[in-house]
Amino acid sequence: MKKSCAVIAMLAFVAGCNFQKPDYVKTISADELNRTLQNADIFLVDVHTPQQRHIKGTDIFIPYDDVAKHQDKLPQDKNTPIYLYCESGPMGNAAARSLYELGYRNLFNLEGGAKAWRKAGLAFE
Repeated sequence: MKKSCAVIAMLAFVAGCNFQKPDYVKTISADELNRTLQNADIFLVDVHTPQQRHIKGTDIFIPYDDVAKHQDKLPQDKNTPIYLYCESGPMGNAAARSLYELGYRNLFNLEGGAKAWRKAGLAFE
C-alpha cells in the first residue's frame, strides 16, 4: 500500500512539473499579440517544425531546436523583445529556453500558438 501511494505521489509531482510555466518567458494571448503587432514594430519568430503558415507580420522562421545555429539572424541587443510562436506552445517554450541560455532576457511566447491565433480569427500570411 505504501509503495502504491509513493508511486501515485511521484506521478502527480512529475505531471505537475510539466504544466508549470517557465519563468524565463512571458506568455501572451493572441489578442495581446495582435494589439502589440498593430502598435509596435516587434521581432516575431515562428519556431514550429515543420514550417507552417506564418502569422502576418512574422519576421523570420527559425526551427525551435536550431536556435543557436541562427543566432546571426537574431537581434544583437539581447534586451530586444522577441515574440515566439509555434502551432500550440511547447516549441515556443523550448525556443525561449535556448534564447535565454544565449543571454536573451525579454522573451514572449504566444499562449496556444498558431491554433489560438486561428481560433481568434486573426490573419496569416
